[in-house]
Amino acid sequence: MGIGILATGSYLPKHEVGNDEVAARVGVSAEWIERKTQIRSRRYAADHEATSDLAVKAAERALDQAGLTANQIDHVIVSTSTGDFPQPPTSYLVQHHLGAYGAACFDVNVVCSGFVYALALAHSLIALHPAARVLVIGADVYSRILDFTDRKTAVLFADGAGAAVVGAVPEPYGIIATDLASRGDAHHLIRVEAGGSRKPASAATVAQGEHYFRMDGRGVRDFVAEHVPPALRALADTAGVDLADVDHFVPHQANGVMLADVVERAGLSGAHTHRTLIRYGNVGSASVPVALDEAHRTGALAPGDLVLLAGFGGGMSIGATLLTWGAPA
Repeated sequence: MGIGILATGSYLPKHEVGNDEVAARVGVSAEWIERKTQIRSRRYAADHEATSDLAVKAAERALDQAGLTANQIDHVIVSTSTGDFPQPPTSYLVQHHLGAYGAACFDVNVVCSGFVYALALAHSLIALHPAARVLVIGADVYSRILDFTDRKTAVLFADGAGAAVVGAVPEPYGIIATDLASRGDAHHLIRVEAGGSRKPASAATVAQGEHYFRMDGRGVRDFVAEHVPPALRALADTAGVDLADVDHFVPHQANGVMLADVVERAGLSGAHTHRTLIRYGNVGSASVPVALDEAHRTGALAPGDLVLLAGFGGGMSIGATLLTWGAPA
């Protein structure tokens, strides 16, 4: 048996925010936003919705597609950098709302690479216990930590959740190879400066805007251009495949212009690159599973297709997985 994705699910909040609305708040034009990012709209969570609420809805859709109940799940892994609280872990809130009390739960925070990292952890857990089923969720609510005076970030980020049920699949389907990379020397490129143990939240940190998400856009662009295409080629070499043979590329939806550059540099022009950012923006750790769920539910993925998942972002981090698609009915 192999280890692969049995089912997928996603949830995007109902409140749609177009470029005109964001442009008015940020002080740029709607045309500028689309030209710089290829984003046309995004979704923001309702006032009563937190990260766990989005995660639960995505998880329920994945479980329904898999034909499983929550009590048949052995592990719940939630990837998020915008958890409901500093403590407890968001995965425990998800477990409670789903009623998955037979599952061991934990969070991972690798920002936009987190879903691929969580998928690697699920693979390891199932390798130890082949009958296990793991619910992997990527969810973020970035609208709560955006500074709308900062056009570099406010035009990009939004809210959403995506999920996958991972378990044993018949050969030749399933995960072929995974590669994870971390570069802490570039940790300053993406950050939230206050709210942790180094600089606890206070009236002063809030007044100075240090609770907001910050990003060095040029530095991130340069990092991705330098490190992501070689990482994808190295993964393909490890797996013994040619990137030219990849059928579907499901990347982190960072920025449409950046994605086009990655595709060209990595030699992935022959693959179908799935882009959801046009309608949903950059939804952080949810980007990869949301795009994967859309590809799956629209019938774009066929059994035997070679699929490349790739996350990259804060840390800085890169995570990529090659798999042969083939979810059981």
